[in-house]
Amino acid sequence: MEKIRESQIKNSLLLLLASIVWGAAFVAQSVAGDRVGTFTFNGIRFLIGGVCLLPFLRGHNKTPSKIPFNKLLGGVICGLALFLASTFQQAGIALGAGAGEAGFLTACYIVLVPIIGLFIGRKCSFWVWPAVGIALVGLYLLCNPFSGGSFSISTADLALLLCALLFSVQILCVDHYAPIMSPVALACVQFFVSGAVSLVSAFIFEFMPDPSAWISSLSAPSSWIAILYTGIFSCGIGYTLQAVGQRGLNPALASLIMSLESVFSSIFGWLILHQLMSGKEITGCVLIFSAVLLAQIPSKS
Repeated sequence: MEKIRESQIKNSLLLLLASIVWGAAFVAQSVAGDRVGTFTFNGIRFLIGGVCLLPFLRGHNKTPSKIPFNKLLGGVICGLALFLASTFQQAGIALGAGAGEAGFLTACYIVLVPIIGLFIGRKCSFWVWPAVGIALVGLYLLCNPFSGGSFSISTADLALLLCALLFSVQILCVDHYAPIMSPVALACVQFFVSGAVSLVSAFIFEFMPDPSAWISSLSAPSSWIAILYTGIFSCGIGYTLQAVGQRGLNPALASLIMSLESVFSSIFGWLILHQLMSGKEITGCVLIFSAVLLAQIPSKS
């Protein structure tokens, strides 16, 4: 039992590290959202992430090209879910959502994962539910930092909320296939699938309408800084940490830990983009962090 607990703590720390990497990625995505098309940006960065993992895949398996069909299918399913979720996320950012706002709304999957999990027979700790409630309050404060006025949802917000739903599906897909497939192989396959589908979409919807504008969008150094960071760190490192860290963890708990990316996106937005945090936003960050700690309490059997 003690070994299991130690393994869960280690996996939780891996997911925490992934959330830090992803939090910084929202800043890069905000920079790229003003220049590079959604499909082009995601296609290039996911392929870079897949290429970065190839040496580790070769070291893990002497014949990395031979992946059993059932495991390959798992990677394809995770890749398609990742394509859909990341498309709506980047689209929401391109439509005007800031780095912190995008991180906060994406983190709504902390509520959706346990709800969807119940429909497929997944159980979770009693403490996860009050933790979800606390996290919801924190997310509300982060998304509605100003007093007065009506609470409205923009097109960008709707895209990000749909992104949260799709990331819930992706988390549950990873949870299903991670125990039966190498984490590196799973991450590698899903990156190549998501990257390939994104680039095909980019050719149809972004390159064909205006080739000169498409080439111009990739000529800025800031575009490639954002692409390389998200490709190498957010994809190559972050999603691999997710695939490893989710093994042996309840998906609801895993989603709560990974939702800390919303807190780190706000912190990095403040440090890099000089976006200041209000008192309500800081309170929201504290509540989300408290929810993650509360979810770590094991239930009495």
